[in-house]
Amino acid sequence: MDKIAVTCEENSLDAQVDPRFGRAAGFLIVDPDTMEFEYINNGSTQVMAQGAGIQAAESIAKSGAKILLTGNVGPKAFQGLEAAGIKIGQNLDSGTVRQAIEKFKAGDVDFASSHNKTGHWK
Repeated sequence: MDKIAVTCEENSLDAQVDPRFGRAAGFLIVDPDTMEFEYINNGSTQVMAQGAGIQAAESIAKSGAKILLTGNVGPKAFQGLEAAGIKIGQNLDSGTVRQAIEKFKAGDVDFASSHNKTGHWK
């Protein structure tokens, strides 16, 4: 099964899903079969005036993940993720990373066809 990237508030499967994509604290890149994971620190994007979503999308693409589970994704980040062939599950910010992965494995994640947050810069 493909690797899954999940926005997270800290480096743990039991961390809360970070509702922000571009400015998430980090990403867990999870193998859903074994639940082994690696952590990508995304802290540098939190101070960016603009381009955080695009930078985060590049990090996810480089990680090899083919699926993203998160809360909200803006338009530019959505375009970047889509161009990289990454499926996006949104509105998953009410639980832990582990719970989001379990929802995905149970087939309870709807994949987005458009962004669900407006951009900061027009």
